[in-house]
Amino acid sequence: MSLLQELGAQLRATADDLPAGLITVAMERLRNATEILNWVREQSVDDLGVPVLGNATEHAERAAAAVRAAQDAIEAYLAAIGLAGTPGAAPGQEWRAALQHEETRPAAADENEKPEALGPWWQQRVAQLTGEPAPEEERRPEQTGTAELLRRVAAGVRAGDRARLGRELHAVSASTGLGLSAVTPPVLHRLAGDLLGHEPRPEDVPRLRSAAESRVKALLPGTSPAVLETLIARVCRVPVQEQQPQTSHPADNAVTASVLTGVLLARLGRDAGSLDPDAPEPVRREAAGKANDKTVGNG
Repeated sequence: MSLLQELGAQLRATADDLPAGLITVAMERLRNATEILNWVREQSVDDLGVPVLGNATEHAERAAAAVRAAQDAIEAYLAAIGLAGTPGAAPGQEWRAALQHEETRPAAADENEKPEALGPWWQQRVAQLTGEPAPEEERRPEQTGTAELLRRVAAGVRAGDRARLGRELHAVSASTGLGLSAVTPPVLHRLAGDLLGHEPRPEDVPRLRSAAESRVKALLPGTSPAVLETLIARVCRVPVQEQQPQTSHPADNAVTASVLTGVLLARLGRDAGSLDPDAPEPVRREAAGKANDKTVGNG
């Protein structure tokens, strides 16, 4: 290996080590907390800390933008010295960092621990979104990590089994389910890039919508089209515009994002096991980008 190639390898390793995935997790957790507080605030005259969370989210968004800018600058420098990556090559490993962070959850310290104080609101909303009723008998939520839940949901989506999807989502606590909002953004960005054959761009929104809309609606008949539209816009890095405070149910984004993950996996012909952060990189066949463009274009 020449000195120039060694420099390029070190720069790429540095870019991969930037904590983009963990920053994204933090940012999505803040967004999720804001959604929950906005939802609760409908019944209260108190601001409940929403402005403070809004400031924290803004800081996290700036940090994420700075990390992406650093990664782009490294890629531009490598291109300038003749070490540009292969077109359509796999992007960074942010999705692995996000899933590893949520791979396990600590088991309950006390078997007599009380259930969540807010009641079965998660199961009630899952029933509305999926059309699958919660189990009649009250069960203790499974001690499942959010990353494992995402793989289970993706497996149900790939099988086209809405009943299975409902069972997996009903079986966990609200905190585990809401964690899907945090881990899915880097995963969705990666899967969309693999499907499109390039990094998702704002102009790719219609193509991704066409690829996913019908299947998401079939599996989540109770979800609002606006939720999917917002998720796709974030995947494609559409510039954020001023919006009114969101008052949708906080479970909507988490559930829809997990189903969208399963839909993109199915489009790519991959199983849920590929979401294991320790799984090897999927093999990209020759002219995969052209084949994916045709798939996306046909919806």
